[in-house]
This record gives sequence, structure tokens and C-alpha cells, in this order.
Amino acid sequence: MRTMLRQLVKEMVVKGIRLEEAKHEFERNFLRQALLETGGRVGRAAESIGIHRNTLRRKISEYQLRK
Repeated sequence: MRTMLRQLVKEMVVKGIRLEEAKHEFERNFLRQALLETGGRVGRAAESIGIHRNTLRRKISEYQLRK
């Protein structure tokens, strides 16, 4: 996993991806996957990734994710 992540980060830096853009995309995809894994159940997804459900709801809205 770490090797894959290092390679991805290397590619992003070489291609000129800014840190804020990288963080935004990572978080958006991370949250989307957590929701997929829990069948869209916000409370379970939040618990599985260690954040409060209200925080996840705010981020769902911020990133315009579907539950």
C-alpha cells in the first residue's frame, strides 16, 4: 500500500498537482469509498473512518457526494 501511495504522490508532484488539490481529491474519494462500503449509511461510514456523523454530513454536502 505504501509503495503504491509513494508512486502516486511522485506522479502528482511531477505533474504539478498542488497540495490543496491533492488533499481535496483524496478526502473526496476516501469519503465516497466509506459511503459505498456502508451502503450509504452515514453513521456507520463516519464511525468506520473515525469522524463524527455531523462532520461527514457537512463534508458530503461540501463535496457534493451522494449517499
